[in-house]
Amino acid sequence: MFKNQEMEINMGPQHPSTHGVLRLKLKLDGEVVKECRPVIGYLHRGVEKICENKTFFQGQVWTDRMDYCSAVANNLGWAEAVEKLFGITVPRRARYIRTLLNELNRLASHLIWLATHAMDIGALTVFLYTFRDRESILDMFEAFCGARLTTTAFRIGGLREDMPPGFEKMVRDFLQTFPAAIEEYEALLTENRIWKKRTIGVAKLTAEQCIALGVTGPLLRAAGVPYDIRKAHPYAAYDEMDFEVPTRPEADTYARYLVRLEEMRQSVRIIYQCLDKMPEGPVMAKLPKVLKSEVCEVYHPTEAPKGEIGYYLVGEKGSTNPYRFHVRAPGFMNLQSLPAMVEGSLIADIIAAIGTLDVVLGEIDR
Repeated sequence: MFKNQEMEINMGPQHPSTHGVLRLKLKLDGEVVKECRPVIGYLHRGVEKICENKTFFQGQVWTDRMDYCSAVANNLGWAEAVEKLFGITVPRRARYIRTLLNELNRLASHLIWLATHAMDIGALTVFLYTFRDRESILDMFEAFCGARLTTTAFRIGGLREDMPPGFEKMVRDFLQTFPAAIEEYEALLTENRIWKKRTIGVAKLTAEQCIALGVTGPLLRAAGVPYDIRKAHPYAAYDEMDFEVPTRPEADTYARYLVRLEEMRQSVRIIYQCLDKMPEGPVMAKLPKVLKSEVCEVYHPTEAPKGEIGYYLVGEKGSTNPYRFHVRAPGFMNLQSLPAMVEGSLIADIIAAIGTLDVVLGEIDR
């Protein structure tokens, strides 16, 4: 007579499909996942406490070391949170350039997500296509600020410098070819029967579950909730942009794939508007060399590629440092949904579930 016996295994922290140092403690009945518990902390660097011991200007550098795949979005959140704390008004031209760079970063982040997600499931060719186009975006970042990944592109009060000569042409040349590149990705994956088999109905997460767990970004929108901070609480120059918030009702891995593809198309639309309506004027507000805060606190959310990233800052009277600093990291919040996604499914589907979360441990562990 056979006896059922559950087996406990560790997936990670050294595993190519956990996208860093994520460890999953799994309890299996055969190939069925009975329990999944994420274990984090292997990449903890104490970024929040470090920033509490740095000036407001120095803290900017640390933010793009969290989610290094979307450094521009992290920089923007910090800069705008500090500007809100001090009541600083950013020049309109700087807000437009910030929006443009933020959407380029959204494209770069979604491209590396698509490359790794498809490669995890077995579609290796997509990696070559997406990295070809991501390389063009990193070239633009390098032309703008000298860095490709951890850009520190913004400054409190605006930008360090205006767009360099030839930068607009680089962006426009890229925008002319990129929509066709998205069609190439779709030709490889969207109707591919193996891709559909591995993603449709896999890692489902309903709108109610998303809201209960604090899940945001493409995961929430793929569950049918049209919530995007760029629309709900506009920042930078998003209040002057015309774009759609893509949603899907299916709430599975395939729906999240389609939502992110459409988000890339909308990013192209926003970047065109930034270039076409770019105002003249300065790119930096006049600020004192030292910022000293009053006793006050702010929370400032922005729409990062992975969801809502929020910066909570507390000022102390006469201090050049934040008294308290905390980050609401979208990757950390979204990771809490993984057990709900995979428990009761096959162990092979965990790979697709991790990929659909777009995990970056630098942001989760901080």
